[in-house]
Amino acid sequence: MEPENSGNVGAVARVMKNFGLESLTLISPKCNHLDLDALSRAKHAKDVLKKAKTKTTAYLKKHDLLIATTAQLGNDYNLPRSYLSPKILATKLPKKGKIALLFGREGIGLKNEEIQLADITVHIPSSKKYPTLNLSQAVAILCYELTQEQNTETHTLATNLEKKIINQKFSKLLNTLSFATPDKKQTQKIVWKRILGKALLTKRESFAILGLLKKLLKLKR
Repeated sequence: MEPENSGNVGAVARVMKNFGLESLTLISPKCNHLDLDALSRAKHAKDVLKKAKTKTTAYLKKHDLLIATTAQLGNDYNLPRSYLSPKILATKLPKKGKIALLFGREGIGLKNEEIQLADITVHIPSSKKYPTLNLSQAVAILCYELTQEQNTETHTLATNLEKKIINQKFSKLLNTLSFATPDKKQTQKIVWKRILGKALLTKRESFAILGLLKKLLKLKR
């Protein structure tokens, strides 16, 4: 997300190639990822840099599973930043699907509204005194963890569109219920979105959930 330092982008390309990953996308970059510094830091991964895509934030919605990274831990009042560790994520990550890891800016990381676009948030355990890692270091750690232990699950993931429809039905159902405050209703919507994201729904599971929600909405009429 909006990388600022071309050298960091080059280093990211290098560690990606170290672990056999080649698909690099830069969201609204603030630097030239093909300048001399980037190419020099990439070493033998210049091909990864040269094939890198440049996209806008809208591109993030095209994935079936979007995993956001954060150094800022969530709590009971910051639900979107509730997280999994890289090791736990590695045991759940399916082998197939349109899956993306989203890393934040070097300076401020990801904003809350960007985190909210994700299905899952992952946090690398580090010192509480200085939890923020360099961009390429964070990429290296996650690339290592996620390529060492792969889930053997081969079922097809629910698509981003299917999950969007489920969340819309959940929202519609919640709107039929009474809550003490509008904030409590919004909290429910956020909680269910995170639960469904962490569940890594298969296509078959998404159909079953959608069928149940349709029945519940009919009962509410």
